Amino acid sequence: MYAPPDRYHKRSIDALQVIQELLKLTRDLRDEPEDGLSQEEAAFNDALARSESAVALMGNEDLRVIAAELVNTVRASASVDWWREDNVRTKMRVAVKRIFKKHGFPPDLQAEAIKHVVQQAEAMAREMS
Repeated sequence: MYAPPDRYHKRSIDALQVIQELLKLTRDLRDEPEDGLSQEEAAFNDALARSESAVALMGNEDLRVIAAELVNTVRASASVDWWREDNVRTKMRVAVKRIFKKHGFPPDLQAEAIKHVVQQAEAMAREMS
């Protein structure tokens, strides 16, 4: 947890200045992710990591690789308003399944993970358009 500077305790700065410093720190952390993932990759990684079993079986590094590949796939195959068309959504699910199979994602965990990944892909596509 962030500890306010000693200046706050000595009353040389007020609460507003501490809040401003905390906001700056938050922006800095958001702009420079610790794990080296882009914002999109982190979102997919979070979608995959919802399943603790997947994290335990695959490990964080494998999930990061899958997340990076998912971002590339969504960017390459996403067209305008693709999430509104069932046939394109089906193709996206198939692409996600292929990535999972390629990287050995546990089959019994795929259904739920695909659901979360497709939701994240839709959110990412909406932001891109």
